[in-house]
Amino acid sequence: MPDATPAVPQPERGPDGGTDTGPRNLALDRQNPDLLAPPATDHGTLPNLWFPFSGAHNRLESAGWAREVTQRELPIATTLASVNMRLNPGQTESGVRELHWHKQAEWAYMLSGSARLTAIDEEGRSFADDVARGDVWYFPAGLPHAIQAHAEGCEFLLVFDDGSFSENDTFLLTDWLAHTPKSVIAKNFGVPEELLSNLPTKERYIFPAALPGPLAADQLPSPQGPVPRSFTHRLLAQAPRMAAGGQVRIADSRNFPVAQTIAAALVEVEPGGLRELHWHPNADEWQYYLEGQGRMTVFASGGKARTFDYRAGDVGYVPFAMGHYVENTGTTPLRFLEMFKSDRFADVSLTQWLALTPPALVKAHLNVGDEFIAHLQKTKPVVVKP
Repeated sequence: MPDATPAVPQPERGPDGGTDTGPRNLALDRQNPDLLAPPATDHGTLPNLWFPFSGAHNRLESAGWAREVTQRELPIATTLASVNMRLNPGQTESGVRELHWHKQAEWAYMLSGSARLTAIDEEGRSFADDVARGDVWYFPAGLPHAIQAHAEGCEFLLVFDDGSFSENDTFLLTDWLAHTPKSVIAKNFGVPEELLSNLPTKERYIFPAALPGPLAADQLPSPQGPVPRSFTHRLLAQAPRMAAGGQVRIADSRNFPVAQTIAAALVEVEPGGLRELHWHPNADEWQYYLEGQGRMTVFASGGKARTFDYRAGDVGYVPFAMGHYVENTGTTPLRFLEMFKSDRFADVSLTQWLALTPPALVKAHLNVGDEFIAHLQKTKPVVVKP
């Protein structure tokens, strides 16, 4: 007999649907009520636009871990891929993401803790900086870099400008040298081969190393000087754009010049609030939910729409130009990242569009009166209350 208590959600909406007698994953049904019993406004077929990092394979290493959500896990996500990584803390040693590079640009958001970043560019100009919670960084494609946690450890989100990217296919220093004859390595560095007897025989990926020292000691001088555009940006230190129901901080090439292929917005929506009906005219939207819970309905034209529920640690996706909103359905602030494969953030607000359209035309479309038009023309926020 099925459990008919209110704590057990059922695929029912008014007179439609019916009970599910199982087997079923009750925990997932409770977390995704709009998949189990979609709103009546949902219609047609849309691909999956939700995937939790909890469903991703976790790679465990000696000084941390990493898991990824790519096009493999979320097939619709063709433009961006992501990695969630932890580097362990320690009193004398901490986790290092070893010296490496990749074909894709890397954008990152610090979730917790702090870390030391080091890199050089193609002109041999050097870079070193410390990042903490709320800071972001961007490394252009092909540039070598490394990440090391400070004593407190760290966790961060990496986003790459290619949906098929995999963290398991980066170019690693130790992997390269393990597959190069020692005689060639010795000749390259101009040292006796015996100095290389302890080179690793395989990649290290994430491993422990002595804690970073003072930042100034790692800001090594180069004949060409430092990189001309910083690879880091203090996103939380940036003044937010406030609205009646939330706030947003935007980081793109206009205030973070090095970020030429990925733009981002950090959005906070108050309980009961709404990231208004809108769409993006320049790119697909990739989302990462930091805290709280919410739901999103995506409109795909042709009468097609689908609703998904999101919680902290989930990834969402909105294909190019599709209309959508994000509603806070919890009792605490909803915070999430909006990411785009673009050099700039851009969106089109339904409220602004209608407010700047001749009133007679709006009335003819929506069968509304002067009171609605008057309210519309004085309400042009990015985030609005319901």
